[in-house]
Amino acid sequence: MLAADTASKALGIELLDLAEGRATCRMAVTGEMVNGHGLCHGGYVFLLADTAFACACNTYGPVTVAAGAEITFVSPAREGDVLTAGAAERTRYGRSGIYDITVTGSGGRVVAEFRGRSRELR
Repeated sequence: MLAADTASKALGIELLDLAEGRATCRMAVTGEMVNGHGLCHGGYVFLLADTAFACACNTYGPVTVAAGAEITFVSPAREGDVLTAGAAERTRYGRSGIYDITVTGSGGRVVAEFRGRSRELR
């Protein structure tokens, strides 16, 4: 799935680890990702978390998409930071699932917490 994800590829997102219901992705914050406050734009942090979420929830075979997601920004990221998003399945029920993704920066500092709700397509 990630091989065909041109948005994630364009941002240099790498898949570091993949297992059933789990995924870890990494992205370096570039100058083009910085907002007017000199911080990484939250949309890029969300996109990294969403990519890890997509990788994790698609490990079972059926095409699975986001039914919804929310994010809490905990600390800022800046140009030059390397962010890591670790996704872990919490539960699957029927065609739905819940996944938690933690985005960390240097030294394991938490940048954001993301919760995604997935839905398998028929």
